Amino acid sequence: MSIRPVLEQRPAQPAIEGAGVKLHRAFGFHDPSELDPFLLFDDFRNERPEDYAAGFPWHPHRGIETITYVLDGTVSHADSLGNTGDLNAGDVQWMTAGSGILHQEMPRGNDKGQMHGFQLWANLPGSMKMTAPRYQDVAGKDIPTVVDDDGTSVRVIVGDFWGKKGPVDGIAADPQYLDISVPAGVRKTFKVDTYRRAFAYVFAGSGSFRDASSPTGVLLEKEVMGQEVNIRDMSGDRTLIRFGTGDEVTVQAGEEGIRFLLISGAPLEEPVAWHGPIVMNTQDELRTAIRELNNGTFIKPAH
Repeated sequence: MSIRPVLEQRPAQPAIEGAGVKLHRAFGFHDPSELDPFLLFDDFRNERPEDYAAGFPWHPHRGIETITYVLDGTVSHADSLGNTGDLNAGDVQWMTAGSGILHQEMPRGNDKGQMHGFQLWANLPGSMKMTAPRYQDVAGKDIPTVVDDDGTSVRVIVGDFWGKKGPVDGIAADPQYLDISVPAGVRKTFKVDTYRRAFAYVFAGSGSFRDASSPTGVLLEKEVMGQEVNIRDMSGDRTLIRFGTGDEVTVQAGEEGIRFLLISGAPLEEPVAWHGPIVMNTQDELRTAIRELNNGTFIKPAH
């Protein structure tokens, strides 16, 4: 067994998307090979409705799949296929944009005005870029949760883990998407297929991920008044951890426990031509998509 080294840890950066939604972006619109097959990961967490209420009005996608995971509040969606619905706390939606889709996503807070969720973009291989678009909505109650003897809890959203299979399937990137909570003080190891790219996104609690070259671990740190705070107060909130190759990831939870997403997928290793919500393999394909968007032929008839 080999521990995956920690290649990098970095905080998610503030960004504004849609009609003015304030969010934090862990990665995206940078180097698409870095976490291939994944292109973008956004954390949309807000306490104030004015920071998200304008939402993500009608916009196109082609050549990708998106996985939206809602932790708090509601996201209402509608699309050019005629689908409408709500994603509530704990729910997941997988959308294959394929040949092209127009949709909108409009967040609403809980009774305290709070909203929290994640969106991950997975690339489609060239052979599937022009596949028919489709949606899959999964209710939170249908997502299996496995609890180990030490109290570690894992929601299996996509993929197989600890004898459970996530309800979202058919994603071209064949990812594993886990929501993991490790209790305070517990050290835990999770297996990850050697041939997959992997990252963790820490959004609650504190702790460290063990690095193959650093037995003491790579601490998830924050700064207070420019000074490093002691380990009891360290927080990895909104921290991306990018792993190298290996077949396991080891985490040591801090005094308040730690909660993070652990996501992995097989790299496509294909060229990427990317413009906003459209991701193709070549510039010619990208120009065709933009031309079709402008002349009204972007949405393809159902076969």
